[in-house]
Amino acid sequence: MISFQSDGIEMPTIDSPKLIRWIHAVASHYGRRVGDIAYIFTDDSRMLEVNRQYLQHDYYTDIITFDYSLGTTIGADIFISLDTVASNAELIGASYTDELNRVIIHGILHLCGINDKGPGERVIMEAAENQALANLVAMS
Repeated sequence: MISFQSDGIEMPTIDSPKLIRWIHAVASHYGRRVGDIAYIFTDDSRMLEVNRQYLQHDYYTDIITFDYSLGTTIGADIFISLDTVASNAELIGASYTDELNRVIIHGILHLCGINDKGPGERVIMEAAENQALANLVAMS
């Protein structure tokens, strides 16, 4: 089950049924099944608390994924800072919705085994994000 909730902020306007179909399709493309995934939309302040408390990182980020996957069934709590999504969208000249969708699928791609920290991995992640976003646009 995929859920969308907010923590201390207004829930963003999203097309939940379409996003859920999209997430299932992307996971399936990578040979994964979707288990329980909770998206928690929050702000920079709360995200920094989560980052410090659970990861001992003292910086802002757009997404933190707590992976509870078992075998090929993906599951997670995925925190997304809407403040950082908005500032990143402005920084790169993207729409807020496009950047939010990119971050939403970024977490799923991590759960499917795609990394972005090692040499050359960021390029692979960006290509996977772009492909997934193109598929979302095609899903009318």
